[in-house]
Amino acid sequence: MKLFCLSFLTLVIISNLPAQSPDLPNDFLGKEWHKERRQKLRESMPANSVAVFFANAVRNRSNDVDYVYHQDPDFLYLTGYREPEAVLLIFKDNQTAANGTSYNEIIFVQERNAMREMWTGRRIGADGTKKLLGFEQAFNGSQFKKYNLDFSKFSEVLFYDFHNDVRDNPRDSADLYSLIEQFKEKANYPKKDNSLIVSKEQPKNNLNTRGLYALMANLRGVKTKEEIELIRKAVMISCVGQVEVMKAIEPGMSEREIQGIHEFVFKKYQAEDLGYPSIVGGGHNGCILHYTDNYKPSLDNKELILMDLGAEFHGYTADITRTIPVNGKFSPEQKLIYELVLSAQEASMKACKPGVELSQLTVVSRDVVNKGLVELGIIKTETEKHLFFPHGVSHHIGLDVHDKGNRVLEPNMAITIEPGVYIPDNSATDPKWWGIAVRIEDDYLVNKDGCELLSGYAPRTVADIESMMKQPSPLQKFKLPDINPKK
Repeated sequence: MKLFCLSFLTLVIISNLPAQSPDLPNDFLGKEWHKERRQKLRESMPANSVAVFFANAVRNRSNDVDYVYHQDPDFLYLTGYREPEAVLLIFKDNQTAANGTSYNEIIFVQERNAMREMWTGRRIGADGTKKLLGFEQAFNGSQFKKYNLDFSKFSEVLFYDFHNDVRDNPRDSADLYSLIEQFKEKANYPKKDNSLIVSKEQPKNNLNTRGLYALMANLRGVKTKEEIELIRKAVMISCVGQVEVMKAIEPGMSEREIQGIHEFVFKKYQAEDLGYPSIVGGGHNGCILHYTDNYKPSLDNKELILMDLGAEFHGYTADITRTIPVNGKFSPEQKLIYELVLSAQEASMKACKPGVELSQLTVVSRDVVNKGLVELGIIKTETEKHLFFPHGVSHHIGLDVHDKGNRVLEPNMAITIEPGVYIPDNSATDPKWWGIAVRIEDDYLVNKDGCELLSGYAPRTVADIESMMKQPSPLQKFKLPDINPKK
């Protein structure tokens, strides 16, 4: 009897929880900002069209444990809604509801549920979506099935095609899987191969799975002043992480320990997440471009460590790489490679301005690197094919670490410039170069005259890095008990 009373009381308390917790940050982008973004998209949409967006799926980690939920960036950009199991429709033209009211957007969200909120956290529900996010037409997901919309009347139905990787919860008729299946039925989605990506040609119907990307790239590529402020914070947080590691690192530390210092700084500043899995590669591990094992138990006194990490703050991510000597002093060979990469980055930074294509920044860096590798005797000619510099140097950043955006630079685009040189062990070159991996990656804001370096707080030159690494760190006094059993 006592257990029943307690459970009943708990349900009453949870069902009356406020739609938004006072424990949440108060500096998220506001509902008016998201509303204005939806209007900008509407203005760019084709005549007589509707755009359909689905929230990201909940992803299973193992057994009954899911990954921490991360909203689809387009969905977050347009709504501010941070929960799963939702669908958004934006109409080019006004629609008329059954009661005669006019609307041009409608959202269906997960319903409030006292028991589920006890286990997995608060939901804002349809009423909270109206109040907090500014939607006039917001309904529980269970009502989407009854939503009588004739998709055939539209010249174009814009959406991203499906990859059939969403799990079905048979106990929930309004989960994401159900919303997608209901949309497919309403929109007469082909059933034969269950995918519209079957040829290079768009199927001859009103379902358009390609046009939405360009529309969203046009919007998301050029940042608003509010977005730029969040990106600046994410960049600064990430820079502080690099600086604190420069002060704290010592030979014998592990890659994972270095990763932990970075990510502790991120959390200290209330960054909610990582923009991407942290890359911390000591010595030859730095030659693996997306090395995320970070397992090396002891960093060698004579090697470099490449650290590519970015904090995600309120959805916006930085992307910064620094390469430093574990012992605080670059060797002659390490210094030569480092300064070559820095020269390439500086050359691309000077070339960065409105009207220039992103790919041109790679051309500029590659020319500098190839010339330098010839001078160092690592390659024979500047046109020689090699894998010492195997990637491009620039991409957009924002809600994604590789954010949507157009190829030609415009003011208020946020981008990276990240040349690198990687010489794995046993390469066809003098062994003195083996195991040297250097990448220098900074974040920039394109302006009307060129670009602004956003990540300059983290030292970039050999002299500044070596000077910073001489500074004391409070972490040097942080000692933990030995957990290894004594033999």
